[in-house]
Amino acid sequence: MKKIGLMSDTHNYLDPQLYKTFAECDEIWHAGDIGNVEIAQQIAAFKPLRAVFGNIDDKQIQSLYPEHLYFEMEGVSVLMIHIAGSLPRYNQKTKQLLAQYRPQLLICGHSHILKVQFDELNNCLYINPGACGVEGWHKMKTVLRFELAGGKLDKLELVELGARAKI
Repeated sequence: MKKIGLMSDTHNYLDPQLYKTFAECDEIWHAGDIGNVEIAQQIAAFKPLRAVFGNIDDKQIQSLYPEHLYFEMEGVSVLMIHIAGSLPRYNQKTKQLLAQYRPQLLICGHSHILKVQFDELNNCLYINPGACGVEGWHKMKTVLRFELAGGKLDKLELVELGARAKI
């Protein structure tokens, strides 16, 4: 069993509450728009990090993290990409990746809109953790926690980190 902390759209801001929120997690996954290398390094120093780059991420971040990741963990196949489009209207790149990999989980960011919904057409769970930075149009900073075990996602939990207020 693996405990996962899922975040997206930090936009150069790492909420100090994340250390407590993800303390029991085995890994942290970041679905893009990290902001800068220092943020990625801080996360990776705390817990193992899997990440993709987002549309605001510079060449330095892009040299460290791919545009999309496909991997399996605890019998669950995962596709992570920053800009997927919205279920069921995925962008062309995401449609191609879904056809190629047939993942059980599709993880994305970009919209700053928290959404978890089963995609019947692609037989996968669409997960967008919202945004946990202070830039953007979201009202509440959000992240997700869950467990992967025996080929299933379990104990999915929303964590609200507070209102998106400029510091």
